[in-house]
Formats: sequence, structure tokens, C-alpha cells
Amino acid sequence: MAASKRIAFLGPEGTFTEQALRTQPDLLEAELVPMRTFVDVLRATQDGEVDLGFVAIENAIEGTVNVTLDTLAFDTNLVIQREVVLDIKMNLMAAPGTTLADVHTVASHPVANAQCRTFLSKELPDVDVQPANSTAAAAEAAADAPGVAALGPQLAGERYGLKNLAEDVADIQGNQTRFLLVAPDGVSRQTGHDKTTLVLTQREDKPGSLVAILHEFSARNLNLSKLTSRPARTTLGQYCFIVDLLGHIADDVVANCLTNVRAKHADVKFLGSYPVAGSGSVQQREQANDAWIDAKEWMDGLRRQIS
Repeated sequence: MAASKRIAFLGPEGTFTEQALRTQPDLLEAELVPMRTFVDVLRATQDGEVDLGFVAIENAIEGTVNVTLDTLAFDTNLVIQREVVLDIKMNLMAAPGTTLADVHTVASHPVANAQCRTFLSKELPDVDVQPANSTAAAAEAAADAPGVAALGPQLAGERYGLKNLAEDVADIQGNQTRFLLVAPDGVSRQTGHDKTTLVLTQREDKPGSLVAILHEFSARNLNLSKLTSRPARTTLGQYCFIVDLLGHIADDVVANCLTNVRAKHADVKFLGSYPVAGSGSVQQREQANDAWIDAKEWMDGLRRQIS
């Protein structure tokens, strides 16, 4: 990636978003631009202020980050380039010299606060829990506020000179957050282990209409890894559906399916086809590539026999 590229992420420095972004070596040659909210990141990418945006979309405990999803679905025309999955370890941090008994306020991003409800109610039942724009913003504020602690990543504590009062305090172990890299245009190349994200809006709300849409996927043996409903922003009770399916629009079966859905059932907004992240993804891509190579050699051998 050229050094002139600019990538926006949720700031200030030290957020989980930055930590996830820094796991991608090819992106670190770009200028990293911290912004105040995920909406700011997406709008800056849409408006051309930056080349790429990097945002959280889903947490294993709290579910979908709705503000990200809604902005992608309704307010921008951006294309997902890749996903990144980060293991989340939440620490309770405060300025040096602060003890657990000194803490009267805990601040963090609302999703982070929610992930530590049990710990907070058990260890700090009387503290005031406050929302912040990000985990790093909370850490930055805690550095100059006696008695205020922040929930966030180790990176934020290091950036703002905090010490850990308690480590790995999330209520559920094995927590992960999924992030998306988005661009104004362009579709990632097919890898053999891909995901496609769509927004489906039914043209007619009648009994069986959603089933008819889902049948298009099941009839082609396409696996939906996620199906989320969101208010369609038209009238009360009207919803659209955000779908993650395993496959790429370069796959004939996926292209055929989406063509049929758009022609017969629903408006389709394409949000991207991109490599699947997570444990085992690289191995699955290698196996898929080996399988395609073997199948192509087999077919080439058959065709050579044609007289």
C-alpha cells in the first residue's frame, strides 16, 4: 500500500479499533487518522477525506454495532474490503497511585461497559458508570481525573500512562470483536473462502415473502452466516434484512442467486465480497485453492480427449 493512503479509525490513539488495525501489516504504511465516532469514520471515507475506513461491526457478547451497520446500510455507499477479528481483553485502568477503593467513576465505550457488568456490580457496586466515545477516550480522561478508572485495552493504558487495577475483567472469556475495512469502491478478489454482505429490502410485505427470499439461498446450498433485521426507516413495522453469506459474487452460484433475489423478491444493496477472517481461514483458503487447481486439471484432461 502506498504511503500516501489515509485510513480513518475510531480514536483517539489506543482504541481496540487501532489495535485491530495494527494487526494488518500491509495497512501500516498508510497514515492512520483517528476520528471521534464510527459515523465520522464512514462519512469521511464516503466524502473522500480519507481513502479507507476501519470500523467495528460486531461483538461476540453484545452483538451488532448498530450505528455502524445502519450507516453502511442507509447513509453511505461503501464497499467492504476485508474483515478483521480481534480477541478482546478488557482491563480496568487508572492513573498511577489510584487504588480500587479510590475509584468512584468508571468510564468506557458503552459496549465495553456492557461487557463488564458482572465485574462492576461485584467489585465496584457503588461506582458511577459513564459512557465515552471510545475506550481510548475514557483512558485519556482517566489520566487526568483522580478517582476515575477506564475500561479498555492494554494499548490505551500504555498510551496514556495508566496502571492496571484489574486485568481481563470481561464477564465472558473468549470475547472477540469483528472489524471491517471499507472503501468508496472496488471489490476484493475471490480467495476461495469469502463472505458477501447484502442489504435486502422486500418490495412487498406479505405472508411468505421472507421465506421466498431465503429459499433462493437454501436452494443453492448457500450458507447464511448471519441474518439481521433493522428498521427500514420508512414506516413503523417495516424492516430490511442484512445478510452475510459464505461465498463471493465471482462465484456463479452466488451471482445467480442474487440476480434471482433482485429480479423476483427484493431490492439488493451490495456491501462487499471479501475474505473471511478468523481461526482456520487461511487453511480453508489454501484447501479451496488446491481443490480448484485439482478440479481444473481434471477438466482440462477431459477436454483434451475431445476429437
